[in-house]
Amino acid sequence: MLSVLLGMLLCVGLALAVLALVAVPARRQGRDVLSERGEQVIESIRERQLRADAANDGGGPAAGGAPDELPTQASHDRLTRRDDVVGALG
Repeated sequence: MLSVLLGMLLCVGLALAVLALVAVPARRQGRDVLSERGEQVIESIRERQLRADAANDGGGPAAGGAPDELPTQASHDRLTRRDDVVGALG
């Protein structure tokens, strides 16, 4: 069991070292970390999250709202705050 734990810690340490040596400097220089396809995937996930938040806020079909209703400003603000935190780290 100890060997499994040490192996996992070693793998996490190596992953953090790669991030520190490659991704962080690239992000600071203004280069994109994700490819164009990766950016599209992230954008589609954000859109789905906004729609799910709108449905949970009472705009969904169960509440009598349209299923394709646009997200609320509050759900958009929540995602924007998350993006600001991630942006501040890089």
